[in-house]
Amino acid sequence: MIEIVQSENPVLRKIAKDVAVSLITKPKIKKIIADMIFALDSQNDGVAIAAPQIGVSLRIFVVSGRIFDEDFIRGKGSTEADLYQKARQPDLVFINPVLKKISKDRKLMAEGCLSVRPIYGKVRRATRATVEAYDQNGNKFSKEGSGLLAHIFQHETDHLDGILFTDKAKEMYESFDEINSIKDKNVS
Repeated sequence: MIEIVQSENPVLRKIAKDVAVSLITKPKIKKIIADMIFALDSQNDGVAIAAPQIGVSLRIFVVSGRIFDEDFIRGKGSTEADLYQKARQPDLVFINPVLKKISKDRKLMAEGCLSVRPIYGKVRRATRATVEAYDQNGNKFSKEGSGLLAHIFQHETDHLDGILFTDKAKEMYESFDEINSIKDKNVS
């Protein structure tokens, strides 16, 4: 099992290093990405993970393909088991991501983090964001997101800059309850 480091770990406060483009397709980076995906998939409420969250100070994050499942987004009609049984979109890998555009519109949304268990809080973030990055094959791409996806882009980019959501959150609280829906939550 891949350990997800918690907020006390100093790796979460470091500014992560860029991955040399020539190394993206090498076994070491492929293993890190595989470990990130394994760690993310082990968490039923996780929607994304950054490399520092598994103790690796590199500029990589992964967004779970399950966030594109309509039932998962709406929190309707699917059990956790259903979500894992369904064919889902592939996970999205972002290497050396840069936020290129963010909207002026901001929304306060509930947020949590796999590395700050069991704390939640509300964070005001842009409602739309565009990220430019490399994929796991070394191809440069751009991805625009709105709503939850834009929120995830900003949360994960913060991780790569040594920032935790608790640095920005308001109305923080603890919750030990199982999350049944991410309709109003971003846990990454």
